[in-house]
Amino acid sequence: MGKFSELFKEADAAFDGAFKEELNDLNGLSKEEVDSVTPDTEDLRTYSVLNKVVEKASKENITKAQLVEDIKELGDVAVKIAKKVPSLASLF
Repeated sequence: MGKFSELFKEADAAFDGAFKEELNDLNGLSKEEVDSVTPDTEDLRTYSVLNKVVEKASKENITKAQLVEDIKELGDVAVKIAKKVPSLASLF
């Protein structure tokens, strides 16, 4: 792994963390599913940030309530994308 060791450690922490199912499900959304939320490129940008928020939440083992608040802070598009993921939709 060499120079990427830290990146692999971070990825392992995220995918083994408290929200690993949610992160896996979020990563499984198709471009079409994400695009269905809004017709412009804003949804893909928001999807990318949402993914990072869930990844960070998983690594840091934050509470479900805090994750919901963080997603809501990203705005309506992020909430709509999150609701397309059953494991995240159940948090709202």
